[in-house]
Amino acid sequence: MTESMIRSVVEAIHSAPTQAVLYSSGGASQVLGWLASVPGASNTLLEVIVPYSRMSMIQLLGKVPVQFTSKETAEDMALVAYNRALKLSKPGSPVVGVGFTGSLVTTHPKLGDHRFYLSTRTSNRLWSSSVTLSKGLRSREQEERVSSQVLLKAIADACNVSSSSMFVSDLTEHEVPAIREQCFDEDEELEQLIDGKICFKIFPFSSGAQIASGERKVILSGSFNPLHDGHLKLLEVAMSLCSNGYPCFELSAINADKPPLTVAQIKDRVKQFEKAGKTVIISNQPYFYKKAELFPGSAFVIGADTAARLINPKYYGGSYENMIETLLGCKRTGSTFLVGGRNMDGVFKVLDDFDIPDELKEMFISIPVDKFRMDISSTDIRKSRGQQSH
Repeated sequence: MTESMIRSVVEAIHSAPTQAVLYSSGGASQVLGWLASVPGASNTLLEVIVPYSRMSMIQLLGKVPVQFTSKETAEDMALVAYNRALKLSKPGSPVVGVGFTGSLVTTHPKLGDHRFYLSTRTSNRLWSSSVTLSKGLRSREQEERVSSQVLLKAIADACNVSSSSMFVSDLTEHEVPAIREQCFDEDEELEQLIDGKICFKIFPFSSGAQIASGERKVILSGSFNPLHDGHLKLLEVAMSLCSNGYPCFELSAINADKPPLTVAQIKDRVKQFEKAGKTVIISNQPYFYKKAELFPGSAFVIGADTAARLINPKYYGGSYENMIETLLGCKRTGSTFLVGGRNMDGVFKVLDDFDIPDELKEMFISIPVDKFRMDISSTDIRKSRGQQSH
């Protein structure tokens, strides 16, 4: 395989909209050089990690693999990489998580096969491949090159690069990859989210250009049962206070004190945002300190009632210290809270009505009453319709 062919495939990958996180151990080391040496790498690469040591791999996966060089480990790496890519990517951008693990030529003869496993995970597809190399045929450098070729083609395929079909590796006719592919529909993807396998799913219904790297999300979280004009107006006003922001609604499929939403319930609520032309993120984190970890650097738009709960030690096991430490954790992620006024037990409350601890004050920003006041709530709408909450 020629260098010009490799370069043309890399150029096509960088021209595609897909962004990638790559975790590779035990081989395919030339891939990063190929991807990074061609202009446009920042369009594609979000993060690359080489978990070469045993402890590095354990910390990456959050568990001890049954076997470090295996199809299962490559697929686990790809899933972790996919979730990481979701967190690092621009809202609505297609992403791929890539995992590679290999056992190639080393300083001493190996009793077992020289082999490698690779996997790619996208929103609707898990693909994996294993290759057993002809022992004694190649040097370490040559095995690195051929494994890098196979991995580069897998990345190109995951990015839907049409020219990848012309890309032929230097594998021999006896080194046939064993390929496994599993595709998911939207229902299955949402089930994976509810089960905690994937961290969130974005439905990018908003019109207009996507945000550029570095711009923060402005997130209005809620149950949206139903979505109403108050939600839409509140996020619109919040956007006027945040330069360089991307507006998102966020709905957690997991509730702190209620059963999880079903797939059908999630899809029904998503339809509201599609009709309104607004982007919504479905997550599985009901608590703001976890949302802050999931969406670091974001501005969360909340009502005064939510602000009151956030600073109430009652919700932190009755401990003021736990409350401070938890919210300081949010602060360390770069998160802020934009607080809109809200009727609470018949009294309209704003941020200034609460005693915010000094060390947290700069996190909380008031939305002026003259910019937003709308005394409508999902609860009142449901009551007027004779509906139950969930």
